[in-house]
Amino acid sequence: MTKNKATFPFVKYFWYAVIGSVVFFLSMLLLAAIGAFGKMPSFEEIENPRSSLATEVYSSDGILLGKYYYQNRSTSSFEEIPLMIRNCLIAAEDVRFYSHSGIDYWGTLRAILSTLTGDREGGSTITQQLAKNLFPRPSSNIFATILSKFKEWVIAIKLERRYTKDEILNLYLQTVAFSENAYGIKSAARTYFNKTPDSLRVEEAALLIGMLNGSTIYNPRRNPEFAFNRRNVVMSMMKSNGFLAPSEYDSLKQVPIKLNYISPDHNEGAATYFREFLRQDLTKFCKEQLKPDGSQYNIYKDGLRIYTSINYKMQLYAEDAVQKHMRDLQLQFNKSYKGSVPWGKSEKYIEDAMKRSTRWARMKAAGASEADIRNAFKTKIPMSVFSYKGEIDTVMTPYDSIKYYKFFLHCGFMAMDPSNGNILAWVGGINHHYFQYDHVNVNAKRQVGSTIKPILYTLAIDNGYSPCFQVPNEKISFPEFQNWTPSNSDGKYGGMVTLYQGLQQSINTVSAFLMKQLGPQPMIDLSRRMGITSTMPAYPSICLGVPDISVYEMTGAYGTFANKGTYTKPQYLLRIEDNKGTVIQDFTSKQVEVVSEQVAYVMVKMLENVVNYGTGARIRNKFGITAEMGGKTGTTQDNTDGWFMGITPQVVGGCWVGGEDRIIRFKSTFYGQGASMALPVWAYFIKSCYADKSLNISSSAHFPVPEGESTIETDCSKYNEESGQNSTDFIFGTDEGAN
Repeated sequence: MTKNKATFPFVKYFWYAVIGSVVFFLSMLLLAAIGAFGKMPSFEEIENPRSSLATEVYSSDGILLGKYYYQNRSTSSFEEIPLMIRNCLIAAEDVRFYSHSGIDYWGTLRAILSTLTGDREGGSTITQQLAKNLFPRPSSNIFATILSKFKEWVIAIKLERRYTKDEILNLYLQTVAFSENAYGIKSAARTYFNKTPDSLRVEEAALLIGMLNGSTIYNPRRNPEFAFNRRNVVMSMMKSNGFLAPSEYDSLKQVPIKLNYISPDHNEGAATYFREFLRQDLTKFCKEQLKPDGSQYNIYKDGLRIYTSINYKMQLYAEDAVQKHMRDLQLQFNKSYKGSVPWGKSEKYIEDAMKRSTRWARMKAAGASEADIRNAFKTKIPMSVFSYKGEIDTVMTPYDSIKYYKFFLHCGFMAMDPSNGNILAWVGGINHHYFQYDHVNVNAKRQVGSTIKPILYTLAIDNGYSPCFQVPNEKISFPEFQNWTPSNSDGKYGGMVTLYQGLQQSINTVSAFLMKQLGPQPMIDLSRRMGITSTMPAYPSICLGVPDISVYEMTGAYGTFANKGTYTKPQYLLRIEDNKGTVIQDFTSKQVEVVSEQVAYVMVKMLENVVNYGTGARIRNKFGITAEMGGKTGTTQDNTDGWFMGITPQVVGGCWVGGEDRIIRFKSTFYGQGASMALPVWAYFIKSCYADKSLNISSSAHFPVPEGESTIETDCSKYNEESGQNSTDFIFGTDEGAN
């Protein structure tokens, strides 16, 4: 009896402590629920939790090209997450997930006891972790963390009431961070393994799930040994909980980590220049296109899905073609200036570039004197520079780095489907990380040279001229325009040449003759109907290509020839969807009938002659392409700009090559003409397209012949008899030195 009396107070206090703890716990939950510890999310916010979702950009063949984001997070449906990943997560994070109601009380008690003993074992359920991910803690001090814990418990209970267990799992796997700015299992799978979640192997999934315990310390790129050990711990948990057979575990724990890392850097991956151009366009779209609730879309947060016309394989072929040719061309350019520089002995060009640089502007804004800035530019510092052999770590003065980069030639290449205007490939430069100016888009204009001549010839054919019409190869002057008298690039004159020959050999006197007969304004009007919006002054010199026009415009214009005389505006957007797959807007291209099908077909045949016998003959004799194809080279004054425009029945392409500034140019026309500078890019690209049978770009395709009898005589033997002009033999010269 005495013993019972002695123990009674302890029993009483024990139950006081238990009941008091329960009352305290419930009271804290109640206070948290009514917002005493800070604003609680509303029912609407819990039912529609907001996370920043990355906007995804897809090619026409369904390949993810890239993303725009604050956080690299992508949505995924429950069906996209295989059972293996779910089991992996449950084994590692919350084995009683399907049996508790949001809070695992035994797990919480175990976590408290382990903390007291120094083990610090986690006790949060997946639902609690989801609550923390959706509604982050505002502070990191201990008191605020304890209060936030109660809020998370309340939110977890509400989440369990609003969602099924499977939905909670899916939401959780979309919100967790995996380092490298990858949020969600879908982004993580692509970042580390370049896979979709349903393609992950067990050991790959275990590695990613293991990162949830510490995304930085278990990052497989930074800490491969820690990541390897943590991965095996997760697979051991899977084995212990019956999700992985012991024999399979014994085999997989030996497998080394094999990453296929895809950098989330916007300067990496396919179509980098296109994606940056698209980003600017989408930013404007989001300002003009409103959501149903009246707010603006945000490409960095709303998880839009952008479907573009870019063909992924053709994009890669285009990028490979640019890299292959520009690497070789750069070697030729560097050799041509061995011991000298394009800008001559004066340093004014580099001085001006230095003063326009970001470094100069930043130092000046910081209050540095000009003397200090100049001294900084002449001081060697460690830096990484671009080269075609890969990034080079070196020590160089910023002033010398300007000289180094000014030596590089640049390129813009675009390919499109002439029938619907879909842009298939877009390469704006040689490396977006180091050279971010896009040489394709409509605002990037360079002098087009002789590539404009087919527009003048189209005007002539449309006005009744036959391609067999003969023109005297003599200089023609324009007294009303300061007696302007263009010369031939080869300095050769005399005799009669047909329009066929004039375009084939890019003879300037023939263009001058046609300009004299037709005038500049009709050529400008035709150019406008063919999609060229750039400034074209009404001077006769436009017939030789003095206007500055973009690759985008020129490629669209040439599509008119391949599309039976109908201009189709190049388009790169197919449709935009919201993050739930609802279509916001579909896009179709505009078409304008420019000339008759007969006129267009005659121009196709004339452009084929350029490739078969004229300035574009390297297509045949150097690259061995036998498919039906037309094209036109272009070279501007002093070998500053090199162009090539190519057409096939299915694909039209345009390429420009030149220096960053017009002072950067080849010394000789041998390398500085369009046939050397730009044509090879088209040749490499189209050969790759023909070789890939999955693209259905056929080397045996033919340009469609118009129905009915042609009113334009293309048989020069017949034309000469009917017109009374003397027969003239065709001149089958080389393309060297031609424009």
